[in-house]
Amino acid sequence: MGPYKSFNLNYVLSEEERREIAVDDLPGPLRNLFRNKDDVNEAQALLRRIQGELRTDPGMNAFLALDVDVDTDDVDAVTQSIEYTRCSNATAFVVPFLGHNFGVGEEAGSILENLAKTHGDRLVFVHEDDVTSAMIRSAKVRWDLRIETYETERELVDTLRRFAGEIMQRERRGNLDRFG
Repeated sequence: MGPYKSFNLNYVLSEEERREIAVDDLPGPLRNLFRNKDDVNEAQALLRRIQGELRTDPGMNAFLALDVDVDTDDVDAVTQSIEYTRCSNATAFVVPFLGHNFGVGEEAGSILENLAKTHGDRLVFVHEDDVTSAMIRSAKVRWDLRIETYETERELVDTLRRFAGEIMQRERRGNLDRFG
């Protein structure tokens, strides 16, 4: 998820200002803004690999929300995510462990609050085993959201394939209205 640009300290601090900050003195989440660029890049690479596998087998038109190049100055990130979900046959929130989860709860909560009643059977939240979030825990109760975990990339791919396959089978059998 996330059609928006991630927060970048380069937008608000000069290189000199960033060098002067005692990173070890910052609270954990802020400290991560200085240290996790490689983790974020790896998470995005993971999502791209998963996307490629799903496009190959079972041949889904899998895309990441950031594939659609809509500037957040034109349409805010939450509205974009809600509309992408509204137009999608299936939506998976995939959350790898990055040491923090800035924005995950807000974005997912906004989508669920708007679409859980009409699209709930087409939504899944898949998070890496190490991810903890009050939002994830409450989503299952409040919106009856399907929640899955994964430890390996293979488990993630298998979970997403199974989820998409179940939607297709339910549509074919008439247990779920065809989308669109």
